Amino acid sequence: MNTIIAIIAFVVVALVGWAIAECKAKYVTYNNNEQEDAVLAQARKTLAQNGYTELGIKDVIRTIATTGYSAV
Repeated sequence: MNTIIAIIAFVVVALVGWAIAECKAKYVTYNNNEQEDAVLAQARKTLAQNGYTELGIKDVIRTIATTGYSAV
């Protein structure tokens, strides 16, 4: 009987925690301040000047070591 009560209590606590996490994600938002917006704008400007291109999966595979490590 004690095991059943413990399982039910665990499920209730888990559901309450899950509900709190869902509500927090919905109602608590984050807004950038002016300093963060300025840094993001500067980063966008720098990337545009330097010709930023995002790598595709084939480019990533070409540039990383996929053969493993050889100690010899």
